[in-house]
Amino acid sequence: MKKAMRLTALLLLTVLAGCSGDPEYSIKVTKPIYHQPDKEMPFEVRVSEKDEAAEGLTVSAEFSMTNMDHGTTEVELTEEEDGLYSGTVQLPMTGKYEIFFILEKDGKKTEQTINYEVKQPEGVASINGEWITYEDLDFYKFINYLQLAINRETDQKRYIGDELKEALTYWESQEKLIEDQNQLLTQIIRLRAMAMLAEEKGHSATESEVETEINKVRDQYNQFESAKAMINEYGEEKFWETEKQQYQMIVLSQKVQKDMIEKVKKENPEMSQQEINFQAQKQYEELLVSQVNSLKIVIL
Repeated sequence: MKKAMRLTALLLLTVLAGCSGDPEYSIKVTKPIYHQPDKEMPFEVRVSEKDEAAEGLTVSAEFSMTNMDHGTTEVELTEEEDGLYSGTVQLPMTGKYEIFFILEKDGKKTEQTINYEVKQPEGVASINGEWITYEDLDFYKFINYLQLAINRETDQKRYIGDELKEALTYWESQEKLIEDQNQLLTQIIRLRAMAMLAEEKGHSATESEVETEINKVRDQYNQFESAKAMINEYGEEKFWETEKQQYQMIVLSQKVQKDMIEKVKKENPEMSQQEINFQAQKQYEELLVSQVNSLKIVIL
């Protein structure tokens, strides 16, 4: 009944708009809307009027499922910039929705309805549409625990007594960082962003280059009983297959680092190698920040 009344109102509004010259807005959902149980998700739309950003609007939205009756979910949107309006929405389930918008400016109201299918996210974040999955997070967590085990084993060989106790206490404190999802996401985004930039610059990672790096890290892990035991428990074939994928991106990022070193060296021929490395790393970090800002990154 409510939808029927709304349809009648929209038809009447269309007639009135045609007569009064009220604005006609175009609404586009700019970020995918996902459903996660008991969690508010980002909701953002771009509103335009005659291909120009529609600014200064008061925008609200009402979600209702088209094939089921789960009531309605109302959202007030906040104006950002360039016709962008954003908020958060917590929906009851995935499926097809009708989104009913009310747009108001200078006392004039316009109503518009669009249809949208809400899906389940395939991961915890995405970079230009490519998902970072829970499996990705688990692997990075494992790699961090692997490095932690190596550090522990190294210190157990190096120290005794209070020095050893202090070192082991420190490494134990680092476990909290390993469990921090934001920390893991930062590591993944940094590497993927720079690998993407390397490809944009025309670099590639050959099979031989990746294999060389894999052999280096394999030799390192083989020096530590703790690392070998952990990889064996994880599954050697699975581990090295995933590690190879990571090192394809690592090799690409190394090539961007090399570009930075050569650039600084060319611009400063009298500079010491230590200073060159410092300046190159600084420029690398600045380039990384710029690259990350240029990407469409959605964190759920």
